[in-house]
Amino acid sequence: MAPSWESATATLQCWERPSAESPWRPVFKNAWPVNLGRHGLAWGRGVFQPSNPEIPWKVEKDGKAPAGVFELGRLHGAAATPPKGASWPYLQVGPWDAWVDDPRLPHYNQHVRVDPQNVPPWFESQRMRLGDDAYKWLLEIRHNTNPASPGYGSAIFFHVRRGPTRPSAGCTTMAVENLESMIRWIKTDKYPYYVLLPQSEYQKMRSAWKLP
Repeated sequence: MAPSWESATATLQCWERPSAESPWRPVFKNAWPVNLGRHGLAWGRGVFQPSNPEIPWKVEKDGKAPAGVFELGRLHGAAATPPKGASWPYLQVGPWDAWVDDPRLPHYNQHVRVDPQNVPPWFESQRMRLGDDAYKWLLEIRHNTNPASPGYGSAIFFHVRRGPTRPSAGCTTMAVENLESMIRWIKTDKYPYYVLLPQSEYQKMRSAWKLP
């Protein structure tokens, strides 16, 4: 939850319940500090329609994190295997992997692995980075998918923060130990979702969206 639409920081708590009729309970003892986009939040394209139409949609390069409720996509990383104890679907990223953030390209907001014998001219600018500690793990936040609308934001992930208070370009970042704990906890048969809202919208939508 973020304090306001302008916030570049928030707190994240993982919740679970054994059934839809059961009360929510926290998974970890404490909530974690996370960093968001340097320009705060805007509505993302997720599971539910926005509750406040006066707030703009997220667009490419706006420096804002998408607000809403989102499914989680695949975990990516350079390591041969995911964090020990994790069971979430994982893809090892190599030198020919890209995540397309150019709205003019046909695979906008998608992972692409190119043929090394036929490298397209756009590849270098869209290549997924290797050897950067901040991108040790990239867990996709499924904003603007199914299908992607060109220009409404791409490449939104959970990843490792670059500093305790350093904002991102739109991703949700945190300490590596917290990210790895979350990755170990999520299970495909539990259907996890990511909820990111400013406090005012969270309280407004808590009952309607059946939030913790």
